[in-house]
Amino acid sequence: MTSIALDIAEQTLRPDAARALAAWRAIVEAERDQVERLPNRPRPEDFYAPIAEAFRADPHRTDEPTLTRLLDLVRPDETWLDLGAGGGRYTLPIALKARHAYAIEPSAGMRQVLTDSAREHGIENVDIYGERWPSPVSDAPVADVGYLSQVGYDIADIGPFLDQLEAHTRRVCIDVLFDRAPISDFAPLWEPVHGEPRVLLPGLAELIALLYARGRLPRIDGFMMPRRRFESVEALHEASRRPLWVLPNTPEDERLGRAVRDLAVKHEGGFALSTRDRFVAFVSWEPRGEA
Repeated sequence: MTSIALDIAEQTLRPDAARALAAWRAIVEAERDQVERLPNRPRPEDFYAPIAEAFRADPHRTDEPTLTRLLDLVRPDETWLDLGAGGGRYTLPIALKARHAYAIEPSAGMRQVLTDSAREHGIENVDIYGERWPSPVSDAPVADVGYLSQVGYDIADIGPFLDQLEAHTRRVCIDVLFDRAPISDFAPLWEPVHGEPRVLLPGLAELIALLYARGRLPRIDGFMMPRRRFESVEALHEASRRPLWVLPNTPEDERLGRAVRDLAVKHEGGFALSTRDRFVAFVSWEPRGEA
């Protein structure tokens, strides 16, 4: 093996922190550029506001495996910081078991859903911060556990983002994510609609590589989840518009409809774009940093 080949091999399998961070940024920026180049796409000021209500959930529910696994990690005497809390889908159940919860959520629409849901269920041990991390300053306190769920795939400044999470965490950081970023579920539709392969955001493998490169020793737990299914081809088409950045009643939407009809596979319980189930990972590591 030549020295050049060895160097490439080591950079690939043993990246240092700088290379891992640069690679993560390059993928995220390429995905963002792919979307921003679309001439005819939705341009919401608050991307999550139109779907914020979909993130409302009963904090007392007992039928969600991810939540059940998560609550097993909550200690009643500890505080939790939920980074990217959304509408409180997990924040509020955590607050019911933990001493206190701190919710970081930049979307005003999501914060409203979280506030309303907490009031509806009489949950008062939650403080909400309208911050977008990484941020040069934060009003949020340090918590025993720093937690995020399905957040971070599209964060280009992932190094400062994780630094800020660790700086606000005393005992353990916990990241719940899929083995592949959620946009991967709809990736087969991208080329028929937009004329090029989809750039896929980082997922579990990339996060583990990054954490090791940063000198952390992550622990991985998790379980398999069924692939996403939709009750009809029409429902799949409607659900695909948002991840495909397609407006209704446009030429892109017509191409999307044809692609969905061509690629949808009927399974027990509905239609899907993939025959592959998903792995939900619970990644944890000890923080290093000061608030």
